[in-house]
Amino acid sequence: MWKSSRLVLLLAVPGLVAAACGDDDEGGAGGDITVFAATSLTEALSDAGEAFAAAHEGSSIEFSFDASSALVTQITEGAPADVFASADVPTMDKLTDAGLNGSDPVVFATNLLTIIVPAGNPGGVTGVEDLAKPDLTVVLCAEEVPCGNYANQILEAVGVQVTPASFEENVRGVVTKVTSGEADAGIVYVTDVTAAGDAAQSVEIPENINVLAEYPIATVAESANQDTGQAFVDFITGADGQAILAEYGFGSP
Repeated sequence: MWKSSRLVLLLAVPGLVAAACGDDDEGGAGGDITVFAATSLTEALSDAGEAFAAAHEGSSIEFSFDASSALVTQITEGAPADVFASADVPTMDKLTDAGLNGSDPVVFATNLLTIIVPAGNPGGVTGVEDLAKPDLTVVLCAEEVPCGNYANQILEAVGVQVTPASFEENVRGVVTKVTSGEADAGIVYVTDVTAAGDAAQSVEIPENINVLAEYPIATVAESANQDTGQAFVDFITGADGQAILAEYGFGSP
């Protein structure tokens, strides 16, 4: 039995009810879709969802944001999703290996990792090597979560051993621990530090040890509204969706 600790946003346009009642031919569900997406996409896809709904009268989107690993598990256990957007390719592979994708996955965005510290950097963190200092409280994503896997790759690249104070269920958990002052540092996506605003700052991870996070998206095979799901995928991979993602700091495929 799947369960979800998710943030849900309902995006609709005026006239939705009238449009849904007046036209029984549009997907049989009034164009409604549910998009499961990685936590790091929260702000960008919420904005993109509003733009999509405005451009597709009679359609609405419900978003469920969580760690990609948690979301793909929910889908395989029967959670109703129309589209899945993952923070890494291996997690999307779990969907395709199970034959649960409705369309071929396509990478629609990229991201980089960075060290997040509280505003003012009270721990004096200057680089990845500092994360091993015993007097620093460091938090990371759990190993099965894409951001945790990426962090491990970076730490292994420099041979740094870190003993985290906690392993968080998703990247937003790391951000919260750092911005609340419960931790001195963590490894997150560049876009997460941007979203945190004045509460956090970034300590850059050099390009030669950083990893490029690739975000794939696909419709889900059990979706009752493949047409609207595919339309959202097309929107995100198209010029308008790419422009919104760029505003939030995501790189192009």
